[in-house]
Amino acid sequence: MTEDPMIAALLREREGYVQRGLDDRVAQVDEQLSLRGYKTSQNDSQTSEGPTGAGDRSTPPKGRRVARKATT
Repeated sequence: MTEDPMIAALLREREGYVQRGLDDRVAQVDEQLSLRGYKTSQNDSQTSEGPTGAGDRSTPPKGRRVARKATT
């Protein structure tokens, strides 16, 4: 992937637009990526993590605490 946090954020944003089929927004993000020196390709429209990969939102990010369940 990339070490630049701005490019990483733009790639996450782009992936959301690709999944929703917002081609005009994808093109806008691609323009911003190219201004920052990142070249997009057809493979960028697919994630390698998949629905159960590291991007799964049902698990907390590393280094974060899980909220305690309320007890009565």
